[in-house]
Amino acid sequence: MFSAADYAFMSQALRLAEQGLYSTTPNPRVGCVIVRDEQIVGSGWHEKAGQPHAEINALADAGAAARGATAYVTLEPCSHHGRTPPCADALIAAGIARVVIAMEDPNPLVSGRGCALLQQAGISIQTGLMQAEAYALNAGFVSRMTRKKPWVRLKIAASLDGKTALNNGTSQWITGEAARQDGHRWRARSCAVMTGIGTVESDNPQLTVRHAETNRQPKKIVVDSRLAIPLAARVLQNGEETFIFTAQTGNRGKKAALSQLNAQVMVLPNASGRVDLQRMMAALADLGINEVLVEAGGRLNGALVDAGLVDELIIYLAPHLIGDNARGMIALPELTGLEDKKPLKIQDIRMIGQDIRLIASFL
Repeated sequence: MFSAADYAFMSQALRLAEQGLYSTTPNPRVGCVIVRDEQIVGSGWHEKAGQPHAEINALADAGAAARGATAYVTLEPCSHHGRTPPCADALIAAGIARVVIAMEDPNPLVSGRGCALLQQAGISIQTGLMQAEAYALNAGFVSRMTRKKPWVRLKIAASLDGKTALNNGTSQWITGEAARQDGHRWRARSCAVMTGIGTVESDNPQLTVRHAETNRQPKKIVVDSRLAIPLAARVLQNGEETFIFTAQTGNRGKKAALSQLNAQVMVLPNASGRVDLQRMMAALADLGINEVLVEAGGRLNGALVDAGLVDELIIYLAPHLIGDNARGMIALPELTGLEDKKPLKIQDIRMIGQDIRLIASFL
């Protein structure tokens, strides 16, 4: 169905899409190459929300050479007017003869409609080429569109015996410099970084990207049932937008003070007087959050896992032991039978400096 040349050109489109890894939120990462007579005559990627989409940039690069050419695009061309005009119309107007698409757009405003417009114009359409690779670039966008929740990753740095901090809370630094820099790259691609009030009180993190080159900082999320966050917390000090989810319905003075620090307080209590995590994820999706990176302690990690809200684990294991009395990675209720264990699929294992990085997804 697809030739070796098709794979090569789609691979190039995927590499272009990856250049938007840190910048396109809340939009998907998309790349496009335009090929005529087995030669690339135009290429482009979506760089930032509100700016031209990948197809528009590639068509501009190709100019008149686009007529009669093949466009390889990693996501179905859009068919609706958003911040920019429909890409399907632009491909038709440019005289493109064939479009090869990696994956259908999960956005209900587009899904299937872009392909239908192209076919109605007499353009040959093929879909599904390197679909898994395109999905991996946009798991968060797909999740938000189809499940109405972000793609959630837990990032954990631990000793080889699975401990994240000493019993007194000391945790800096368990892993090495290379692992910490790698962790910042995961921050940079995320729409938001989440932590809990316990981590704010013990580690006082900034939750900013400092070891990866990016022109956009992720939003910051603090889960704080009691609204106990200190106004002097570092997470509130750099002016970046912060969302604080709490169960506290009162305390207007504290909420007003937090608002002055560019922190939006969202009150979502559950029946137990804690933050309703399911409603929190739905609220984040409504805010256009595709990917959330959780950097928290065992209690919040455990609550998210137990609620079925975590999609992926990124665990850095350092080559040392801390001991049984240290703090664990994920606090889960005690199991009475192994049939209740939570199954995972290991996606990747590699060395990052002297540490092991393991990526696993929930089945």
